[in-house]
Amino acid sequence: MPSNRPEITKLLSEAVCCFLNLKNDPRIYYAKEVTFDYGTSHAVRVDFMKFAPKNNSVSGIEKGDFSCYEVKSSIEDFRSKNGHNFLGDYNYYVMPADVYEAVKAEIPYGVGVYVPDGMLPRRDCYRLKSVKAAKRKDRSRPLAEMLLMMFRSANRDFLKGEKDA
Repeated sequence: MPSNRPEITKLLSEAVCCFLNLKNDPRIYYAKEVTFDYGTSHAVRVDFMKFAPKNNSVSGIEKGDFSCYEVKSSIEDFRSKNGHNFLGDYNYYVMPADVYEAVKAEIPYGVGVYVPDGMLPRRDCYRLKSVKAAKRKDRSRPLAEMLLMMFRSANRDFLKGEKDA
């Protein structure tokens, strides 16, 4: 991994995108930079959020799980007050292995951790390996709000891609 923080953040973010949807499956639902309480003094942004319905029936969607991923590129980044926004049923940090070793005693109970573990074959991103499993917790936000915030963020990225094309 490179040594400068912006480059590490970029590589970790690319690894999360690969991890969340390795085969570019349109049935995988995720978004990056998902903001809640936008326009208020207590807005929070989750780096990546994924929704996994139990199935595509109404009850399967209602019983689905959200996973939140926060990218931490350094010890200082981890110890900052920003970016510890765990709103999902399952919550994870994604960080370099050396950062994990330095902060593992500070990671809250129930929060999982992924670290890079070599490059993926035929892909230009790192493979992620779980070094600490997440424990399920009940989210405090309703399903409809979570899905709407994900949809808004995914649509923002879609529209940005359309303009860049």
